[in-house]
Amino acid sequence: MEDIFEIARGGSPRPIDSFLTDDPDGVNWVMISDATESGKYINSTKKRIREEGVKRSRVVRPGDFLLTNSMSFGRPYIMNTSGCIHDGWLVLSPRHQNVSPDFFYHLLGSDFVYAEFVRRAAGATVKNLNIDLVKRVQVPLPPLGEQRRIADVLDRAESLRAKRRAALSQLDALIQAIFLDLFGDPNFNERDWPLCRIGSVISDLRGGANLAPDDFVESGFPILHKGAIKPNGEVALDVKKKTFATPEYATANRRCQIDRRYLAVTLRDLVPTGPSIGLIANLQDGPFDGYLLAQGAYGFLVDSRKVTPEYLVFLSNMPSFRHVLRKYTVGSTQIHIRTPVYLDIPIPIPPLSIQREFTRRTAAVKRLEVTQRSTLEKLNALFRSLQTLAFIGRL
Repeated sequence: MEDIFEIARGGSPRPIDSFLTDDPDGVNWVMISDATESGKYINSTKKRIREEGVKRSRVVRPGDFLLTNSMSFGRPYIMNTSGCIHDGWLVLSPRHQNVSPDFFYHLLGSDFVYAEFVRRAAGATVKNLNIDLVKRVQVPLPPLGEQRRIADVLDRAESLRAKRRAALSQLDALIQAIFLDLFGDPNFNERDWPLCRIGSVISDLRGGANLAPDDFVESGFPILHKGAIKPNGEVALDVKKKTFATPEYATANRRCQIDRRYLAVTLRDLVPTGPSIGLIANLQDGPFDGYLLAQGAYGFLVDSRKVTPEYLVFLSNMPSFRHVLRKYTVGSTQIHIRTPVYLDIPIPIPPLSIQREFTRRTAAVKRLEVTQRSTLEKLNALFRSLQTLAFIGRL
């Protein structure tokens, strides 16, 4: 890789707060959030630093590639503007003109390169990317015309995936629209539904086990941690990581176990803005029959005489209600809602007949969503296959 790119690490003037500025003439300060919200390109930044901070940082320019130096870097980003990066970034600056940004965007984000990073980092105490590791990675460098041809094929395949993801997003928006049509805005409760404490409509609340790092193993009894509870009621365990406990540990912590009858909620978030705080998932359609709860994740049964699981799940996903939930959070870096506080939060309880109508309508949307997700999974498999063929010279 070092024959193709000049590779360097970012740097941060410290304390960074002393160098941040609201001056529009300040230098762009690239953060992870700028990348994740920008897709392929980083076009702008939310923050800027004063000019005197530049000499303590690393300047990046349009056409440079950025990678986070964590092994969970995920994918590269192409700079479409100039700025400075902190030491959580690596920058790859092309040495020559025969480098197609689109080709290397796909290559650097491929399983092909990621596997090479993992292999070279094997045995390291801290599995992070570093300059020497990235330099040693061997990658193909076809002629520029061939790079562009391959990038065009992969771009078209990625476009199909993007359209499918957009269709799924529209289905999520449709469910929100159905919710508002039947129940109104839960923040204002303009239909004057009766208010009840969350604790009064649930039972058998269970908290997480006090798991130590050594308690996580590669296979065994599934662990439901707070990060596995996703928007729109999804549960997704990263089975590539150690997300299991031994059967013996699970048996010793039966009170922290839940099954498909339960709903799960996360009451702790490592991100200060709390994007996942209070999200509820229905385990009925989850990937496993049972789970061991980790700290920050809770499970409970619903009182079917008062609420339906579908109502609670989508109430927890409504943006206006999520705004209400954040009012009950405490903490600065790792925010959380204390259990007694959560149980005391009032929520509107519409008539069961209307809640069941919501379940009926959304079931049709969910069936369509299953079809769309299946198609997306096939497109993802096709895309990975095309990547493999491309980077071994057989596309």
